[in-house]
Amino acid sequence: MEPPPRPLKFGYGTNGFTHHRLNDVLTVLADLGYDGVALTLDHVHLDPYAEDLTRRVTSLARRLDRHGLDVTVETGAPHLLDPWGKHLPTLMSDGAELRIDLLRRAVRIAADLGSPTVHLCSGPAPDGLPEADALKRLAAGVGTVLETAAKYGVALAFEPEPYMCVDTVERCLRLAELVGGHELFGITLDIGHAHCVEDRPVLECVRQAAPRLCNVQIEDMRRGVHQHLEFGAGEIDFPPVLAALRDLGHRGLVSVEIQGGALDAPDIARRSIEFLRTATA
Repeated sequence: MEPPPRPLKFGYGTNGFTHHRLNDVLTVLADLGYDGVALTLDHVHLDPYAEDLTRRVTSLARRLDRHGLDVTVETGAPHLLDPWGKHLPTLMSDGAELRIDLLRRAVRIAADLGSPTVHLCSGPAPDGLPEADALKRLAAGVGTVLETAAKYGVALAFEPEPYMCVDTVERCLRLAELVGGHELFGITLDIGHAHCVEDRPVLECVRQAAPRLCNVQIEDMRRGVHQHLEFGAGEIDFPPVLAALRDLGHRGLVSVEIQGGALDAPDIARRSIEFLRTATA
């Protein structure tokens, strides 16, 4: 008899708790029964450019251990590098070295925190740059960061993001080919994003991403509208999606991604974990 699939591990993104101190975020999530936290590097909670970064990371690692929380490191803060341009500079644009430096910092932070992955996305392609050239530049930048990732044993979990250069699982897999199929190039699949922009059903997206799936982000959404909603406020049928992730043996976090609810973050986090537990029962 085969053993039953291991249960999914649920996390919550710190970008949904921007009015809380990070210590309090961890306490709330642990008290609610979450298994982990998706930590967005930003000035709000953990600034990767802080002068006392080493001390902060060491202290955070202890707190995560004390709360029994897994962690994955995310680099999707929209204005960390440019106060005017969202997600700029990218690995495709002038100033790409700033993005490379951030991602290398994130890899080192992830290694120190025990995070197996660093999340990243492409950002927008430069105006007027042909798609093939944009992907070549992106692959070159990712390849440079993969050298650091290999040194620390941390995977890069690339997320297809609506209206960015890489916006579908298919394009993400194409990027994987351009970096030589590197074993540390993985995928972060956002269930809401898949429903929003993909031509194929969400369950097919899960199966397509499965061989490289590292992380899952989850929230409700309506087709064609990139707005992260609470569960039940959109159109997604979640029990089959969660069952598919469980049956595939997904071992990473399934992290709630509702950035717009920071004022009511504890209540949204409570409603979210209750919904997910019911949907997986």
